[in-house]
Amino acid sequence: QLRLVESGGGLVQFGGSLNLSCAASGGTLDYNYITWFRQAPGKEREGISCISASGTNANYADSVKGRFTISRDSSKMTAYLQMNNLKPDDSALYYCSDNTNKGHGTQVIVSS
Repeated sequence: QLRLVESGGGLVQFGGSLNLSCAASGGTLDYNYITWFRQAPGKEREGISCISASGTNANYADSVKGRFTISRDSSKMTAYLQMNNLKPDDSALYYCSDNTNKGHGTQVIVSS
């Protein structure tokens, strides 16, 4: 069964950057869209970005457009989320999904 593991989260200052990874094992991501979600305490889950199986199409929520970039490397079975110009409102648990499987997430905290 496909397993997804996120990493790269942490504590960063306002305006800083982080690069999250979503590594797959036990299967292939080659045919699946990958979506990054986030959920902050007391807030609903938010889908923030997705990328097509080929990697040629990507979409972003308005809240992150222009600051976050999604990508994938099929040879490494990994998807990425480069996050720049981070704000305190970006603090949340971030996790990836291929619409069937999802990881446990990686925590991002942005200090003001």
